Amino acid sequence: MADTTTIRSYTKGIDQTPRKVALVASLVRRRTVADALVILSHTPKRAALPVIKAIESAKSNAVNTHGLDAKTLTISTLSVTAGTRLKRFKPASRGRALPFQKKSANILVEVTGETKAKKKPVTAKVEEPAKVEEK
Repeated sequence: MADTTTIRSYTKGIDQTPRKVALVASLVRRRTVADALVILSHTPKRAALPVIKAIESAKSNAVNTHGLDAKTLTISTLSVTAGTRLKRFKPASRGRALPFQKKSANILVEVTGETKAKKKPVTAKVEEPAKVEEK
């Protein structure tokens, strides 16, 4: 049995409200990575693209850096939290300025999978050249 490992990936500063991103993220929680990417690629929401990028980042970290098998990867945690808020003002009538905030979101993805089974090195039999008898 292979060892299971959890890999994290953070995506910070997404220029969308956390509420809208969390709505898309709830579609793919606790699914396999392959299923999640298919579902999100067919989701007609703008927030689907940052979630796809975050999941693909976690997948590539797991496969390339930690040597996990891509077929066994599942999303164990997918959380969306509030990021920094930019305070801005919008001009209004009679010289007023109305405040508003530009909200951003952070995405945390944890992927769990099994390590790849290490292949045993194949020992090639080296044939020695036939000896030529001298007469």
